Amino acid sequence: MSKKIFENKYFWWGLGLIIVLIATSVEVFRGRNTNYFDYQDSTRMFWEGLSPYNLEYAQAHQIYFLYSPVFSVIFAPIFFLPWWLGPYIWNIGNYTLFSLAIKWLPQQLERYKLYIFIFLLSVVLQTVFCYQHNIIVAYIYLFAFILLERGKGFWAVFLIMLSATTKVYGAAELAILFCYPKTWRNFGYAALCGAFFLLLPAINTNFDNVFVLYQQMFDMIAAHHSDSDFTGILFARGLKPFLLPNYRLVQLTMMGILAVLFFWRYKRWSDFRFRVRALGVLTGFMILFSDCPETHTYVITFPFYAMAFWLQEKRTWLDWTLFWLLVVNFCILPTDVLCPAWLHNFVHRTFWLDVYTYFFCWLRMIWLAVGPEVEMKGIKEMKGMRNENEEMGK
Repeated sequence: MSKKIFENKYFWWGLGLIIVLIATSVEVFRGRNTNYFDYQDSTRMFWEGLSPYNLEYAQAHQIYFLYSPVFSVIFAPIFFLPWWLGPYIWNIGNYTLFSLAIKWLPQQLERYKLYIFIFLLSVVLQTVFCYQHNIIVAYIYLFAFILLERGKGFWAVFLIMLSATTKVYGAAELAILFCYPKTWRNFGYAALCGAFFLLLPAINTNFDNVFVLYQQMFDMIAAHHSDSDFTGILFARGLKPFLLPNYRLVQLTMMGILAVLFFWRYKRWSDFRFRVRALGVLTGFMILFSDCPETHTYVITFPFYAMAFWLQEKRTWLDWTLFWLLVVNFCILPTDVLCPAWLHNFVHRTFWLDVYTYFFCWLRMIWLAVGPEVEMKGIKEMKGMRNENEEMGK
């Protein structure tokens, strides 16, 4: 009986939905849905002709507003809902869309979808509890990937540019267009869609020149800094003194190395596994080497890691060790219901096991993507043996 429940996808989705409803209710009635208040206030200011990209806003809300004016346009329908209803629509909508993205993954992942969803559930619920935007970036990445695999280049690029013009994380997925047919046509779509979204805030006539807001946003991003240690490799114990002071050089150098490796293995672009791993490496780089990642930011890259993990023909003891370390460090320790906050903080701040674990998972994906084609050779040998057996049977 318990095995049937464990294997029931509706049970897990329903469990997640119940937790979403409870978490949203707790935050709404306590008035602690901080990030949602930021979305509300910035949207209200935008439609009133005021800019949220200034120190006054940052000091009043104790956070910099780093989303573009496009976000304030798209968020408007939720903003105009009753104060108590908006948070439910935001959280339930995001949870449902993320779940659909997993459900609609390509056929090659059919037997692993439930495993992927269960692995991601805790991290997804952490982002929902905090009203984070990261879950939107995550499911847009997934939907764009799904559409590209189905040959729907325009709609994939439309989603990518929607994400990119809202928060810059989304733009990185454009790199994967090289792996699909009609590459330059898709980049043309990207230019058109990007122009459409960037011009969209001009519908607000309270601004004489909406592009001034973009300049203010970029100035704010450039000035954005914090004394906190974020959950990324730049801040990890033992590496921080070397990496953080030179973080831009580190980011650019690593980006260059990854670009060289990607184009070096251009013959693998037609391989489904390579495309999944490439997206895993790309999103992993974005988070690990970011100058402000948090634990729940990893929801953007974990889906592609999970896909890459289950697509391996052979998972070694090292793969399983890293996988279970991820479960402990990202799914159990950061969840207050499962682990006291002080214990999570102690483990993270003392050993940085979460960051180092995913860093090694990321290196493993790079190796699988661009290393020797051991798996492909094994698959070809198995096919050859199968054909020989069929011939002998005949």
